Amino acid sequence: MGKEAARTPWWTWAFPALAWAVLLVMPFAGTSGPVAVAAGAALIAAVFAAVYHAEVVAHRTGEPFGTLVLAVAVTVIEVALIVSVMLAAPAEKAGLARDTVFAAVMIVCNGIVGLCLLSGGVRHHEQGFQVHGASAALAVLAALTTLTLILPNATSAPGPVFTTSQLVFAGIISLVLYVSFVFVQTVRHRDHFLPVEYGNEDAHAPPPSGRTAVVSAGLLFATLVAIVGLAKSLTPALEVGIARLDVPKAVVGIVIAALVLLPEGLAALRAARANRLQTSLNLALGSALASIGLTIPAVAVVSIALGQPLELGLGLKDQVLLALTILTGVITLGTGRTTVLQGIVHLVIFAVFLFFAVAP
Repeated sequence: MGKEAARTPWWTWAFPALAWAVLLVMPFAGTSGPVAVAAGAALIAAVFAAVYHAEVVAHRTGEPFGTLVLAVAVTVIEVALIVSVMLAAPAEKAGLARDTVFAAVMIVCNGIVGLCLLSGGVRHHEQGFQVHGASAALAVLAALTTLTLILPNATSAPGPVFTTSQLVFAGIISLVLYVSFVFVQTVRHRDHFLPVEYGNEDAHAPPPSGRTAVVSAGLLFATLVAIVGLAKSLTPALEVGIARLDVPKAVVGIVIAALVLLPEGLAALRAARANRLQTSLNLALGSALASIGLTIPAVAVVSIALGQPLELGLGLKDQVLLALTILTGVITLGTGRTTVLQGIVHLVIFAVFLFFAVAP
């Protein structure tokens, strides 16, 4: 244990401590320019620490359980952030959950997956993964996105909303689909989500001790809470900046999703560059599923319990982009082998999403 502690980088605990220090000072210092810059720097530093601790826990628990750790932890914190912002301004933030969930899907399925396929393809030319696992994830993702983000536009309720009974039903089926996927991934067909092969020598390194994994798990949770706390504290300054730039309010959801998904994105990218594409896809697709499967039931409970308005239906432009994303994912991940071309295709779709979000 002493050798393991000696090998633990100092910044893996110093950065979370810095993030918490800045977070505790912000209520007294406000969100002026220098404070906002310091908070942003602390947030980015904390993200790198979160990635390190998530990889320690993942190495200890093994695949595919390890990739679930960061996905579920980040999504739980994401839900807390969305709910807290919704409660602060119910009428103005009725569509925040929809915007954030949709942004998370686009960031994961096009941005993160695209970067992973491109960087892995540049470094290793061609990479392999389990087709059965990717197909299962995409099937659940298609069902979840259609039933929660598109179906509200076709119901009898006025506007892009569900009635109370419909919202309850949507929350239940979201949980059923996500829990079923986790059961298949970790129990029933666990082999479909295991790496085909490892291309780096670190893959066979001995796992960390249980004590080290527990410490990293605690630091991971504390770091994620600090990340979301800083993101929430910076949200008012972000909204002011967006208002001055005269861009749509949906950009707030994109920024929130990007901040929360940054640890997963970096972890997935590192795995792809290490020729562990299966781990990378487990992280990416699993986080997209968790983002919908856990967020929709949570915001549904808040909406019903507190009478908060909740808009879930996407506009026509976003529906087209979502359909293109699912279709492209089925094609690019349908062979079990990827090259740089697939990564470029996903990144182009992501660029289109960002462009039309700013200039609709």
